[in-house]
Amino acid sequence: MFEKKAGAYVIDLLKEWQVNHIYGMPGDSINEFMEELRKEEAIRFIQIRHEETGALAAAAYAKLTGQIGVCMSIAGPGAVHLQNGLYDAKKDKVPMLAIVGQVSSELVGTDNFQELKLESMFEQVAVYNRRVQTAEQLPDMLNQAIRTAYAENGPAVLIVSDDLFSTKIKYEKPMTSASYSQPKIRAAAEDLKKAAELIETAKKPVILAGKGAKGAVAELLLFAEEIKAPVIASFPSKGLIPDEHPNHLGHLGQLGTEPAKEVMKEADLLILAGTAYPYRDYLPSDATAIQIDIDPAVIGKYYPVTTGIASELEPVMAWLIENIEPKQEDFLKKYQDKRDKWDQQLQQEMERETEQLQPQQVIAEVQHILEPGAVVSLDVGSVTLWSARYLKLTDQKLVVSAWIATMGCGLPGAIAGKLAYPEKQVIALIGDGGFSMGMQDFVTAIKYDLAIIIVVMNNQKIQLIETEQEEMGNKPTNIELANIDFAAFAEACGGRGYTARNRQELKEALKMAKAGNKAAVIDAYVEDIDFETL
Repeated sequence: MFEKKAGAYVIDLLKEWQVNHIYGMPGDSINEFMEELRKEEAIRFIQIRHEETGALAAAAYAKLTGQIGVCMSIAGPGAVHLQNGLYDAKKDKVPMLAIVGQVSSELVGTDNFQELKLESMFEQVAVYNRRVQTAEQLPDMLNQAIRTAYAENGPAVLIVSDDLFSTKIKYEKPMTSASYSQPKIRAAAEDLKKAAELIETAKKPVILAGKGAKGAVAELLLFAEEIKAPVIASFPSKGLIPDEHPNHLGHLGQLGTEPAKEVMKEADLLILAGTAYPYRDYLPSDATAIQIDIDPAVIGKYYPVTTGIASELEPVMAWLIENIEPKQEDFLKKYQDKRDKWDQQLQQEMERETEQLQPQQVIAEVQHILEPGAVVSLDVGSVTLWSARYLKLTDQKLVVSAWIATMGCGLPGAIAGKLAYPEKQVIALIGDGGFSMGMQDFVTAIKYDLAIIIVVMNNQKIQLIETEQEEMGNKPTNIELANIDFAAFAEACGGRGYTARNRQELKEALKMAKAGNKAAVIDAYVEDIDFETL
């Protein structure tokens, strides 16, 4: 086998792992790898303006597709900037790879310019965290990093001095391969039988479904219909369980509905299906419980379960459907009626005409232009609360920073969404606080012709923090935000910018943004209201 640069082998292996794009910013400790990327057409380099955007976009790509998201950075400051996105991937349990440059191998440990002890910095966040010592190690360590990211559903960090990428090697006897075997996790027969007994005797079963329902939604809903059980979806699973399904009562907790809150108080059996829901106060005080999860470590972690089933959800649902008699109780009907009344109330609030634009009206108008199969990228803040309550998804995909809940995730999520699904409509719902945290990368969407629609709910404050301060009995402080003309900013970046101060202006702006072929920002000035007062 002839000699080839180690960086060229990295490119070959990334292609074998079906990586088709990498987020990053060139710099002096990754420039040799950049040269290899320059010569490669099958892997697209997405130049971002801040490494945090790249890391958050890589995490969002993994959430949307199940495929590993890849980003890269230089040593020192670039590596530091990756941390937020890496933690987002870790907490939301998705595979991600960060290729992180380091000072030249002969200078490592000399406290050189931009040198940090990167292994220590990434130790807590990464499921795989290694520095490549020699060029010959690089291909095999790359395979191991990616395989571990998939196996442990988290971020892998591979630290590489730039000179190693340009070193010629003979990769004659590979230790590893670019492959990962996804395990099939099946339930123990005795656990299934115990669960069936609990379901048969329950009079008021309630299903709380999470992201683990992916790939098993049809079976889950059929099971719910068979046992006449209300279904509540954890917020991160929004979009998996159709909001309009007759058994669906909405979400739980601060982001939830009153019917969902009430049904939990009455339930005599809680079925946790692919979720480790952490908010104990919103769960039944003392109900029999079944938890189904592929991770045995989370079974019984947040609620004292009676029977745990370590398994993928789909085969469990299929078995239960086959082995449990349909129920006839009217428990479900009672809460369907409550949900209908709740929905009517929400509809009235969305249809209400006001002089100044209100957040629920923004959601209603976005709903009108939302296409089947669209991607909705949601930021964190009061916009999350409004979207959880009013936005209805059927077959659309939602991406959000669920567990670490970082503001500023909406734009990176939209960028990733359009790269993952270029033919689909992509809309980001963002507050003015979240957008201003990373708005510089709107120009990234322009540069790569990503026709995303950014709807900014602009109330010139970080409203959720204001509410939290008031609930603590404190006087709100430092929550006002200096106003930015986001529409003018979008135009300055080369995109489309629209300003909406009332409902009619918003309708027109959404219509033009949808019809356009450029990234657009709609600066929607919304009234400063708390949805609990509606």
